[in-house]
Amino acid sequence: MDKFIVSARKYRPQTFDTVVGQSHITTTLRNAIKNQQLAHAFLFCGPRGVGKTTCARILAKTINCEQPTKDGEACDKCQSCTSFNDGASMNYFELDAASNNSVDNIRDLVDQVRFVPQTGRYKVYVIDEVHMLSSSAFNAFLKTLEEPPPYAIFILATTEKHKILPTILSRCQIFDFKRITTNDTVQHLEEICVKEEITAEKAALQIIAQKSEGCMRDALSILDKIVSFTNGELNYTNTLEHLNILDADYYFRILEYMQAQDLASAMLIYDDINRKGFEGDLVLNGLAEFIRNLLVCKDEKAAMLLEAVESFKSRYLDTAKKVSAGLLVSALNILNEAEINYKSARNKRLHVELTLIKLCYLQQALDLTTDAGSSGKKKITESALGFRTRPIRQLVQKLPAPQTAVLQPTNTPASGAKLIIETSPNQATESAVTAYIPEKKATETAKPGNKLSALDKIRKQYTGNGNNANEKAIIPLEMGSLQQAWEEYIIRLKADRNPAAQPFSLALLRIRDANSFEAVTANNIEQKFIEAERNALFHFLQQRLQNKLLQFTVTVEEKTDDRAPVEVTLTSKEQFMKMAEQYPLIWELKERLRLELDY
Repeated sequence: MDKFIVSARKYRPQTFDTVVGQSHITTTLRNAIKNQQLAHAFLFCGPRGVGKTTCARILAKTINCEQPTKDGEACDKCQSCTSFNDGASMNYFELDAASNNSVDNIRDLVDQVRFVPQTGRYKVYVIDEVHMLSSSAFNAFLKTLEEPPPYAIFILATTEKHKILPTILSRCQIFDFKRITTNDTVQHLEEICVKEEITAEKAALQIIAQKSEGCMRDALSILDKIVSFTNGELNYTNTLEHLNILDADYYFRILEYMQAQDLASAMLIYDDINRKGFEGDLVLNGLAEFIRNLLVCKDEKAAMLLEAVESFKSRYLDTAKKVSAGLLVSALNILNEAEINYKSARNKRLHVELTLIKLCYLQQALDLTTDAGSSGKKKITESALGFRTRPIRQLVQKLPAPQTAVLQPTNTPASGAKLIIETSPNQATESAVTAYIPEKKATETAKPGNKLSALDKIRKQYTGNGNNANEKAIIPLEMGSLQQAWEEYIIRLKADRNPAAQPFSLALLRIRDANSFEAVTANNIEQKFIEAERNALFHFLQQRLQNKLLQFTVTVEEKTDDRAPVEVTLTSKEQFMKMAEQYPLIWELKERLRLELDY
């Protein structure tokens, strides 16, 4: 019985032509070999299982081939190629940096570089998972990587490029590998199935390619596992069962129940899914991916981004035309939030059921918020309600009294509601007072002469209502009275033990005009203390200075010469330093007595 070899190793590419999905890398390397423009250091970076180490091995074999083809490929017949395929080549060294990441391992590698190859032109050193090297190992490798011997070529491979030092990156020729597309993966799996005489449906291979997420090694591992599970016959059903994936038909049915607001059916279908052993987070994730595919299908330009089995593509396109984009976006938001909070939920099943409840009544919620351009809720009734309306005329009526006007309709009892319009004596009353009166009063209109007399009367009453007396009581600001009132307020703050007393005493007052002044502070802290007392200070100064039009502002000036000097308390160390400046012999005394100062 022959020893079984997994497909990932058995069908590993041996030439650049057989590398799947990395044509931009293989073409560049072949041209560099043909034109003899090889760099001394390469960095292959990209996701897992996309061919980084494979391309490094092919490059190492090709550059030492004795009879390369015209296309820049290895012949696989010469002694160098044969020994390389058998793993006996003396010019190829591969180091796993994940397990050999110390400085000593790199020093051993550097010592080997000194020896000239016995056969072939180049010695190739491949360091896999190079990001696992320690910082000291990177530093020990820098000089050799920058100026290696002409026969040495280094190939570094990593999945995490951001962890590599910039000094290493600047010394390498960087090649970025990309994820393998679903179509390329399916095509490669079909070729392997033909060689292995495996019966496989294309839909099953597409499911495997989607599950691998662009990683060919994962796709081949999944293929081997399902072949063993199904005894060499892959179909859509057993592939879904083995990979623990829900059929898209479940999601289409859930969407139908969402549109029909059929909560009972949605709960029953989730119960069926739960009985089959599918976890709630898997259902939420699959439903979110399903909604995403529908949203992509809404636009024909973006339909190429659809990731689904070909048998479902037409169904996706037809369903997307029947669902509004607003519903899909809102559902996607709900599913995203539910998936984030799933781990913290104690009752997992209830959490998923609450999400289904929100989705089933989502369309009704959207209708309520968008109907007739209104953002509020709309009350749903069984039938339309009818009511009678009576036209009301609008009449402009001038009220002679500015204080209070009472309008009472004649067709309502005395105890009914009254319309009272109050006007403030300080408010300008040049505009007319508008009132709505019943239809019986529509014939009573004001004459032009009455309109002018009413305005004159209001103006006379306004000029004689006491405002002139208040204006006579306003006293212009003076620095002496202002400073005295300010000091009185500071005394009040000190009596209350308010910390704002100190900033108030440091503020500088400046009169701007007869009714306003400004308080100048040295920093923002003092300004905030004064602003905190604004309301109390405002009322105090208005009463103290007898000026109801008084206004003030608080400003900050960093450098002011008018400020009074403030005594600053020195620390013990500052006091000693100041004494030492005045009396230098203190330092000599300290040194002779060997004193240690305790600050």
